[in-house]
Amino acid sequence: MSIERILSISGKPGLYDLKLQTRTGFVAESLIDGKKITVGMRSNVSLLSEISIYTYNEEVRLSEVFRRIAEKEDNGPALSHKEDNDKLAAYFREILPEYDEDRVYASDIKKVMNWYNMLQAKGMISKEAPAQVEAEAEKTEE
Repeated sequence: MSIERILSISGKPGLYDLKLQTRTGFVAESLIDGKKITVGMRSNVSLLSEISIYTYNEEVRLSEVFRRIAEKEDNGPALSHKEDNDKLAAYFREILPEYDEDRVYASDIKKVMNWYNMLQAKGMISKEAPAQVEAEAEKTEE
């Protein structure tokens, strides 16, 4: 699973693939429609690889949460982010039973589910551990 170059840009719908950096910002391509946009340095941008979910013991990387969802769904689509909050919370508790319910809000769960489904539709999610995926990618490149 390679979410190293996937971005969430505040104020813009969907997710973006980082294409190149410029002096004044960077160019990103929408995963929804493939359109390229330029984003300035002042924009609030988050790399998905840097996002973690709070648990009672530690923080769990978003890539690990995605892997757990993929494992549960056998690499298929997850519950829609448009379901009611109670249903989403129950589903998320199955994936990550130790998540901190006081610091992880319903809006956070909706984002995770929406992002997972977007990335899964593009074939960017796998239930295999990241090290296994990287090893397989190296084998196919040779």
